[in-house]
Amino acid sequence: MRKILVGIKRVIDYNVRVRVRPDGSGVVTEGIKMSANPFDSIALEEALRLRERGEADEIVAVSVGPTESQQQLRDALAMGADRAILAKTDGPLEPPAIARALLKLVERESPRLVILGKQAIDDDCNQTGQMLAALWDRPQATFASKLQIEGETARVTREVDAGLETIEVDLPAVVTTDLRLNEPRYIKLPDIMKAKKKPLEVVELASLGIEAAPQLKTLKFEAPPQRQKGIMVKDAAELVAALKQRGLA
Repeated sequence: MRKILVGIKRVIDYNVRVRVRPDGSGVVTEGIKMSANPFDSIALEEALRLRERGEADEIVAVSVGPTESQQQLRDALAMGADRAILAKTDGPLEPPAIARALLKLVERESPRLVILGKQAIDDDCNQTGQMLAALWDRPQATFASKLQIEGETARVTREVDAGLETIEVDLPAVVTTDLRLNEPRYIKLPDIMKAKKKPLEVVELASLGIEAAPQLKTLKFEAPPQRQKGIMVKDAAELVAALKQRGLA
């Protein structure tokens, strides 16, 4: 079966203003709207389009995280995924542990393609896809802005510093999605109701043999300094004078 595995991460919704706790121990999450990572929604949309073009038979949405991540997986099922798997853990997670957990699910599911968001908007690590490809010993194509399947090859247009780069990788492979790959579809109410009947499997992360102990210790969280109010200048000469006064010119 031609199967696509798509990673979904639970994050603070991108429309929510993130606030640091007063004691600096983390960010406020109580009563905050949580959503699927936007880049992961793009990954799922691309998998759905591949299935609609006849390039896939089944889409499996997977997540590694707390019990609450089932909500984001249900949204993925409502969007069109066939089934979902949650590797449940309540502890802190870092990219190496997530990549190893995904590898276990890949070994179990044997997908033709794994599509992940290029990064998560909460930590911006941009590491999990690359780590999974290395552990799986399969090709990777990151920052994809266009994806085409041609037989047993994926043709991927990547966004790089110099512009666009097109590469071909043999399948199975790992692809990570960039912002301009597509625009995810809206979830309709009937699809939300249908998603309740789709299978969502929950497995303990420990049962996969994964040790999720963090390798990094965060000492303190701090909000960025508040931006200073700008000033208006009449002409270029006044701008140069203001920059010199501040030691910037």
